[in-house]
Amino acid sequence: MRLKDRVAIITGGASGMGRATVLRFLDEGAKVVIADFNTTTGEDTVAEATARGHSDCVRFIRTDVADEADIDAMVQCAVESFGGLDVVFNNAGVGGAIGPLTETTVEDWDYTFGVLTRGVFLGIKHAARVMRSQGRGGAIINTASIAGLSGDGGPLAYSAAKAAVINMTMGAAVELASDHIRVNAICPGFIATPLAAAGGPVEVLEERFAQAQPWPECGNGDHIAGVALFLASDDARFVTGEKVIVDGGLTAAGPELSRKFPKTSGRDSRYSGITKGSTGAAPELRKR
Repeated sequence: MRLKDRVAIITGGASGMGRATVLRFLDEGAKVVIADFNTTTGEDTVAEATARGHSDCVRFIRTDVADEADIDAMVQCAVESFGGLDVVFNNAGVGGAIGPLTETTVEDWDYTFGVLTRGVFLGIKHAARVMRSQGRGGAIINTASIAGLSGDGGPLAYSAAKAAVINMTMGAAVELASDHIRVNAICPGFIATPLAAAGGPVEVLEERFAQAQPWPECGNGDHIAGVALFLASDDARFVTGEKVIVDGGLTAAGPELSRKFPKTSGRDSRYSGITKGSTGAAPELRKR
């Protein structure tokens, strides 16, 4: 087992890519703290892990990743429950502000950056403190996005926040290298998850996403979990400061999101406002 006896925290671990990674890490021998804003899906994930025989190796803590006190409590939960910390996957996310930039409010912009960027910063900060004090190194993984690699890869605020995550990953990798703490990012493409579905049925996305990329099958949480496992394991012990693109060839072909999904992206969107993914909170949308 590639993560035997290692302690991991996975934010946004109660659904989608996070849940798939929780279950994969547990199967690989890790002890896992699920940190998520949504208590209902968090408890469901613990129940699923328990049904698979992992009841002694999993904990759930409700976490707002934009709140430093919550992040500190999350890290302490791992240390107190399992005796240390080896891996943190800063994966929690929301769709955030959507619609034309000329109609994006400061409040929606700040909410988006609070979850997607401040949440990653706080996760790195508090994980690194514990990992450094332990003296045995560690692995930090951040969920970025292909939206942070170019224009027209996603909504503007979301894309800008993910670009910041990529740069923060590289900077933190340099700063923490002497402590043997590796920091890498995963850049998913179109992955069919509850977050991407904005509360709707995930199945509706699968055909649309598969048609928007060269690879014929739609991306799913297991594809991300496999890459996260590699980055968390000793197989990646000389890999740091990298962004791993997992997108079925989408970036190679060019995202062109506004052309492929004109009613949900950029200036032609039928709505402006903010979406909150799988947090359990309702979207706040204004019809144009």
